[in-house]
Amino acid sequence: MSEEKKTPHHHDHDHDHHHEHDSHHDHAHGLLGHHHHHAPKSFGRAFAIGIALNLIFVFVEGAYGFFSNSLALLSDAGHNLSDVLGLFLAWFATWLARKRPSAQFTYGFRSSSIFAAAINAVVLLIAVGGILWEAIVRFSSPAAVDSKMVMAVAAIGIVINGATAALFASGSKGDLNIRGAFLHMLADALISFGVVIAGFIILQTGLLWIDPAISIVIGIVIVIGTWGLLKDSVSMALAGVPDGIDAHAVEDYLLSLPGVSRVHDLHIWALSTSQTALTAHLVCPVETGDQFLFSLSHSLNEKFGIGHSTVQIERGEIDDCPQSGEDCV
Repeated sequence: MSEEKKTPHHHDHDHDHHHEHDSHHDHAHGLLGHHHHHAPKSFGRAFAIGIALNLIFVFVEGAYGFFSNSLALLSDAGHNLSDVLGLFLAWFATWLARKRPSAQFTYGFRSSSIFAAAINAVVLLIAVGGILWEAIVRFSSPAAVDSKMVMAVAAIGIVINGATAALFASGSKGDLNIRGAFLHMLADALISFGVVIAGFIILQTGLLWIDPAISIVIGIVIVIGTWGLLKDSVSMALAGVPDGIDAHAVEDYLLSLPGVSRVHDLHIWALSTSQTALTAHLVCPVETGDQFLFSLSHSLNEKFGIGHSTVQIERGEIDDCPQSGEDCV
């Protein structure tokens, strides 16, 4: 079929059309598109710095939380430890995603970043359960805390978590893994600020129940921040249309192309947390050439952030295609 000859060209949308045989293996650069071309090479250092800073702070905060008898500090230290593990996992997934495709894994390991985001969300929710349970127990028997020590350690947490969040800010819109790291670090900075407020209130009023109350607030903030991460990662794992892409708008755009009369077997899914793929059959009775596919590839990337698209052109009626039945999109 003519489209079988055109498809390799279509993958190679980085204006490297003369290397058609290499395009199947080297198209990862183009997959990122103009939105994400910086992501693979610029966050290794951010992960390393973020992990180092937070790991040191976990030990400091945990030790001071133990000696000051503050559940707020201990719970925040536990959450920060889960963030360190999450950063390790996200970093490892980012490394895996950059490995070249093979005969067995023809897309490489890009989807590992999706699983990393899902695991990260689940671990955080489990940690929240422990925090909330301990806070409820503490309400029945509030313990005295060293408010000044709590405030000092939490203030350090604001600086460390805020600085770590800033490392991931530039990539938070284009990659679910990076967004997860950014949101968790930003939430931790806000939580540490809440702990400072709790320590101040206890110092001024002596109300010991403020400590477990802040822990519950911490838990609720984590749940709210993590739910979106879990929902998006599960959707991606199930090959759902990535958040921010309107499938109907994509279909309408394809139908608006000159010569296209029908669109069927349209699929849009995430190859990774930063890369989106599309396949579609276009019924196009008029003659189209390679330039049509090159232009379409570029437009899908520019308009919708879809960097990897494979389009099949059909000349005949839609009923002639085996992928045109009711079970197909």
